[in-house]
Amino acid sequence: MPCSSDPPSVNHLTAAGDRYFDGLAEKFSRTLYNAPRGELRLALLDKLLPEMLQLERQPCLDVGGGLGQLSAWLTQRGHPLTLAEPSAEMLAHAREALKETPVTLLQASLQELAHTAPGPWPLIVCHAVLEWLGDPRAALARLADLLAPGGQLSLMVFNRDALRFSNIIKGNLEKAWSERLAGTGQRQRLTPISPLSHDEILAWAQESGLEMTAVAGVRVFQDYLRQAPLDAEAQAHLLALELRHSRSEPHWRLGRYLLYTLVKPESD
Repeated sequence: MPCSSDPPSVNHLTAAGDRYFDGLAEKFSRTLYNAPRGELRLALLDKLLPEMLQLERQPCLDVGGGLGQLSAWLTQRGHPLTLAEPSAEMLAHAREALKETPVTLLQASLQELAHTAPGPWPLIVCHAVLEWLGDPRAALARLADLLAPGGQLSLMVFNRDALRFSNIIKGNLEKAWSERLAGTGQRQRLTPISPLSHDEILAWAQESGLEMTAVAGVRVFQDYLRQAPLDAEAQAHLLALELRHSRSEPHWRLGRYLLYTLVKPESD
C-alpha cells in the first residue's frame, strides 16, 4: 500500500499509446543531459555519427528532437535543420537553447510529419523516440516514407536486451524472468514503454525497404559500473573504452542504446 508521500499515479500516455514529456523537461535536463550518463551519450555521438553517416550539410529532420542537443550539433556542422517535437514544454526549452541558431521548429508528433514535414528528406535523425511509442513498428515505416531515395536515417533506440541484463545484475530476477521490462507510462518514471531488440529493428527495417549500413552500442559499459561517480581521469578512460568497443562484437549488443544507420536504396 503506497504511503501518503507517494505521488499520485498519473497516466502520461496519449490515446494512441504514446508517451510525451510535458512536465518532464526539467527532469530530462537535470537527470539525463546534465549528468554523467547524458554527457557520455553526447560525447559518444560526437564521435560515432561522423563515422556512421555521410554528412554533407544536407537538410535534416530531427524527429522528437526534445531539448535540441542533436539539432544544435547538426546545425554547427552546416545542416539546414527542422526539429519536430510533440511536447510543447520540450519544444519551448529547445527554442530557448537554439535561439541563436537557424532552426525551424515544429510542434508535431512523428505520425503527423507526413503532412507537416513530408520531405522527402536526405537525412533524418530519430534518437530515443521509438521506445516511447505504442506502435514503434508503424513509426519506423513512417520514417522510411519520409526519406528520399538514397537518404539516411540515424535511428537510436533503447535496447531491450540491455534492460533485461541490467535488471538481472540488480537482482530483479523475477521481473527479468517474466519479461516485465517495459515501463507503464505512469508517474514520472523514465523506463521506456516499448524497449526494442536488435532483431526487431532489422526485421522492421527490411519490411520498410531500408538497408542497415552501420550499428553501434551507446553506453556499453557505464550503466553496469559498480563504482560511481567516477573522477575526471576515470571518466576519460571510460569514454575511451566505450569508443573502442562500441562497434565490436560482442560488446555493442549490450549498449543501453543501439544506434543504426538505415539507408533507403536509390530508385531504379
